[in-house]
Amino acid sequence: MVDQARDPQTYAIIGAAMTVHGALGSGLLEAVYQEALAIELEERGVPFRREVNLPLKYRGRILDTSYRADFICYDSVVVELKALGGLTRTEEAQVINYLKASGYQVGLLFNFGSGSLEHRRLVLSQSASPAKSADTSP
Repeated sequence: MVDQARDPQTYAIIGAAMTVHGALGSGLLEAVYQEALAIELEERGVPFRREVNLPLKYRGRILDTSYRADFICYDSVVVELKALGGLTRTEEAQVINYLKASGYQVGLLFNFGSGSLEHRRLVLSQSASPAKSADTSP
C-alpha cells in the first residue's frame, strides 16, 4: 500500500480510482472509467492532462509514431487505465515504456475490470534494472 505521508500524489490518484471503481464496479468499457476518473480527479483538485502524446525518439530524431498515456497527473505521474480480467506483465511493460518516453519516474496502472480495483505503482529506476513495481494490490 502507498503511504500517504511519503507519496501524497499517488495516494490521491489511487484514492480517486478506488472511488470510481466503488461507484461503477467492473464490466464497463475503459473509456467510461477514464471519463469518470477525470471527473473524480477534478473534484479532488488533482492536476491532470488526458490522452497525452508521448513522442518517441530514435538517434535524436522524433518519430511519427508516439505513445498516448491516459493521464499525466501532477506533471510527473503517468496513469494508465485498463478494463481487463487481470493485469499481466504486458500492461506493466506498457507503463514502463511510457515512463521511458516521458522521462517521468512514477507510473500508476489501474485495472477496473476485476471485482476489486487492481493497481500497480511502477518506478523507473536509474539502476541496471529499468523498472520495478513498488506497490502491488491483488
